[in-house]
Amino acid sequence: MSEVFEGYERQYCELSANLSRKCTSAGLLDGEQKKQKVSEIKAGLDDAEALIRKMDLEARSLQPSLKATFLAKLREYKSDLNNLKSEVKRITSANTNQASRDELLESGMADTLMVSTDQRGRLLMGTERLNQSGDRIKESRRTMLETEDLGVSILQDLHQQRQSLLHANNTLHGVDENIGRSKKVLTAMSRRMSRNKWIIGLVVAVLIIAIILILYFKLAH
Repeated sequence: MSEVFEGYERQYCELSANLSRKCTSAGLLDGEQKKQKVSEIKAGLDDAEALIRKMDLEARSLQPSLKATFLAKLREYKSDLNNLKSEVKRITSANTNQASRDELLESGMADTLMVSTDQRGRLLMGTERLNQSGDRIKESRRTMLETEDLGVSILQDLHQQRQSLLHANNTLHGVDENIGRSKKVLTAMSRRMSRNKWIIGLVVAVLIIAIILILYFKLAH
């Protein structure tokens, strides 16, 4: 929530309540006292308009998720300010005739004050609902941030598992290469052993033939 906007909001609510009381008392006065009171009210209305402009600028500078909430509040305050201005116009344009003033005080002013009171009540209720909506938005943002943190943690775990799997795959690939080389060596050794067996067999056969020939010639003589 915007602390700057809320500060302007508190100032406006206090000023609005003060102006409403002055309008009530001004309706009961006449002559110079009434003119002085009306002048004070108009000066207060200028201050109220300045606060409205400040709240407007502050609300429009906020993030979109908060801007709508504060602009809705601002519309209520503008409506309240227009009602105060209407009260001042009715007070300044009242007939100086005592009977007309009494009738205004008894009927029109009472109705105006009732409307203003009802409007202010609606403003307070609307402000409370908007504050509740703002709290719900804050809670939703907090939940969203927690979910985002959980998602980041899961992604980090998955990345670590992927790295572990890639390392294991590289290790298995190295083992496969070593097995392949060992298989080639064993195949070459087997071939050499087979060749050596044939050579030894031939040597033995030649020796046996030589021995037989030697014995034959000896026995023949």
